[in-house]
Amino acid sequence: MIDNGHHLSTGESRGYEESRALFRRAAQVIPSGIPGHMGPVQAQFIPIDAYPFFAERAHGSYFWDVDGNRFIDYLCAFGPNVLGYNNPVVEEAAERQRRLGDTMALPSRQQVELAELLCDTITAAEWAFFMKNGNDATTLALMVARAATGRKKAVLVRNGYHGVAPWTQHSGRPGVLEEDTANNLYVDWNDYEQLEQLVRDHPNEIAVFMSSPYHHPVFHDNELPAPGYWEKVQELCRRHGIVLAVDDIRAGFRLNMAGSAEYFGFVPDLACYCKAIGNGYNIAALVGSEELRDAASRVFYTGSYWYGAVPMAAAIATINELSRIDGPRLMNEKGRRLTDGLVKAASDWGVTLKVSGIPSMFYLRITDDDSLMMTQEFTAEATQRGAFLVSHHNHFINTSLTEDDIETTVSIAHDAFRVVAQNNPERISTGNGVESRGIL
Repeated sequence: MIDNGHHLSTGESRGYEESRALFRRAAQVIPSGIPGHMGPVQAQFIPIDAYPFFAERAHGSYFWDVDGNRFIDYLCAFGPNVLGYNNPVVEEAAERQRRLGDTMALPSRQQVELAELLCDTITAAEWAFFMKNGNDATTLALMVARAATGRKKAVLVRNGYHGVAPWTQHSGRPGVLEEDTANNLYVDWNDYEQLEQLVRDHPNEIAVFMSSPYHHPVFHDNELPAPGYWEKVQELCRRHGIVLAVDDIRAGFRLNMAGSAEYFGFVPDLACYCKAIGNGYNIAALVGSEELRDAASRVFYTGSYWYGAVPMAAAIATINELSRIDGPRLMNEKGRRLTDGLVKAASDWGVTLKVSGIPSMFYLRITDDDSLMMTQEFTAEATQRGAFLVSHHNHFINTSLTEDDIETTVSIAHDAFRVVAQNNPERISTGNGVESRGIL
């Protein structure tokens, strides 16, 4: 069924026949069919029959699946889409460099120019190191911290996410050994006293404290830093010679072009970037302070395609364009209008929708039951009608999202909440839905 923008009314369903056929083929030649975070299991597409599995094309705020269904995309490829798919400014820069050369025998001038741009843009950046994935950046941050301090241990926030390397996971998972995580220590988000006690318990052992700038775990409401939290953490780390590393891979350039740390009022020693840095081109970066330059230069860390010039040209264009249009402001304004509309649509049917995090990267949860069942029902109904939402992960805004897209999404949500209310009459409140105070 081809969908050119019409959103479905209650009772209609989208056809995913080609997606299912393609998945059956994939399962024969690829472990689990679609491995990783974009597969139907890891992506938590629940119920599974409400979601497509394969995309055919994308443009602006939309993607089309292999059955021709169009979706307003609020996952934005799990974050990389920041200016809109196939943004002409980015594509022109990438194509211009592609004609000159991409992965070559030597690095290109684009590497130098991108590093200069990041140092001019991000408060914490006095040097930059490039790679391909967010996990590459967080792993290098750990290695640089260990090289600089001569220490082994890393403090991480419970339920935080820094990639899929064994050290970022938990022992007991397939392929992850106890030894892989033996030097990890864990604290609860926003609990400064717990962190302070951990530092006292492990004097001169901790190389790095790594955290996202605010807490955005899956399956949970997102949480902003408590007043004064980051200032106290920064002072504690400086006093004890601990490297402070911020994983800005999801939130980077969605709050402030100078970095999310700048927005929250502190300066990390290291900051990790990916996702929004290249508008979908595969590039990541670690930036850091002058004090860590020597340690970064001593760590051996490289890859076959890490000097690719096309993604670097795309990243330069992306960052310049985001700065020109004040992308963080635009995305947060659009996110605020959208989430206000979603909360109102929910309340019209007696459903209480909680929105948390930041407007450009919001998390949704229906609070009328103690599980995610109603949230899953809502996101599935919305997806069936053309607004691609999931129940477990934060969502993303991109700058190409239009007012019509927002209005259409709110209309879709109104239909979806009606179905949720009709299917769950015993759980629906008699009052209005209230927006969470956890969103900026």
